Order: sequence, then structure tokens, then C-alpha cells
Amino acid sequence: MVKQLEGMVAAVTGAASGIGLASTRAMVAQGARVVLVDRDQKALDAVCAELGNVAIPLVIDLLDPASCATLMPSIEKLTGQLDIFHANAGTYIGGDLIEADTAVIDRMLNLNVNAVMKNVHDVLPHMIARGSGDIIVTSSVAGHYPVPWEPVYSASKWAMTCFVQTVRRQVNKQGIRVGSVSPGPVISALLADWPEENLQKAKESGSLIEPSEVADAIIFMLTRPRNVTIRDVVVLPTNFDI
Repeated sequence: MVKQLEGMVAAVTGAASGIGLASTRAMVAQGARVVLVDRDQKALDAVCAELGNVAIPLVIDLLDPASCATLMPSIEKLTGQLDIFHANAGTYIGGDLIEADTAVIDRMLNLNVNAVMKNVHDVLPHMIARGSGDIIVTSSVAGHYPVPWEPVYSASKWAMTCFVQTVRRQVNKQGIRVGSVSPGPVISALLADWPEENLQKAKESGSLIEPSEVADAIIFMLTRPRNVTIRDVVVLPTNFDI
């Protein structure tokens, strides 16, 4: 079977678990070397030991500005190139706004919005100089629909919908594709913060998908002809009621 990402280098944030890990596995299966970016060194070491030398660990805390700024210099030092950047790291809070901890709001917006913008800002000069690249942002169906039980999370993903669409227009003439993958509820650690009633309802109705199903969509986006950009793909459980 032809490996469609052979010879390419990718970097994935939040790569040690969930969608990031599934994305990493899918890219490796297609022949890419992947820099796994995460703050959890123990989890990174375990994953990279399993995947072998095509998986390169990079411990970064994206919420720490100094650590976040080392992303692209570290990737260049480790691999010399970057063809694919998957900005995946994120967190979740749901429930009534009035009950939210404002420090938690700050943390979520810094990771879901600010870190993504800074990371994309930092990888773009390298891709522009090479005249090619793919940037994929993990968004959410909540970035397309105002989910009433998650006002802060939804707002962060609406910001990403706008960010992807505007940055794409700025760099599409320079050989760079920018798109987002917008899943519905995915079986991952993020669901631990869901209201228990909503989580139980989703489990009973079959309204959850696996991270690997999101990764399949990402591979589809990456393997289109270069004259085709999948700007956004929404991946929903069939029974999800939105």
C-alpha cells in the first residue's frame, strides 16, 4: 500500500492522548515522522517507545509563554523541516457561565485560542519559506453551533472557526493549506468535564465517536491534491442531536 505522507514531517500538539494521539498514529501509518508535543513527559515517552523512531517526543507546556515559544525552534532542531502542523491541544469547561471559575476560563481560553494562534504564527514563516505546508486546527461542532451548556468552550471554538478562515485567505497563495476538523462528542478525557446527565444520555444513545474516526478525517484532508483545501470538516456521531 502506498503511504501518502511518506517523507513528510508533522507536529501534533496534545499528542499524548485523545485526538492528538489518534492523529499521530494515523500520520505514522501513512509514512510521516511525527513530533509529539505535550506537557506529559511520561505519557510521551510511553507512546514514542511504542511507535519507534518515527515518533519524536517534545515536552512543551503551551500555557507557559517561554515554553510555548520554543515550539518551532525545537522542531527545526529535531527534524530540519515541518510539512504538517496539527494544533490539537485544548481543554473544556461546560455548565452555566455564572458557576465557572474565572481562573479556569483564563486557562481554557489561553490554551484553546491564544496558544493555537501563537503556534500557527510561529510555524508559518518556515512553511512560507518552503512554499508548502498544511495546518489543521482541532475545532468542534461547538464552533458552528451555540451549544447552550458550554458558552465559554463554544466561544473559544467559534474563535477558531474565524481564525482558520481568515488565516487561510492570507496564506493560500503561498502553498499553505489551513483547515479545521470539527468533531462532535469524542470519547476522550475532555468528557470528564461534561455534565453527568448529558454524558450519560450521550452514552446511552450512541452519540459519541472514537478519536480514530476524527483522525480518518484528518488524513482525508491532508491527502487531497494540493489544489484542493478542505477548509472545515464536521465529524458527528450519527445520533448526536445537534
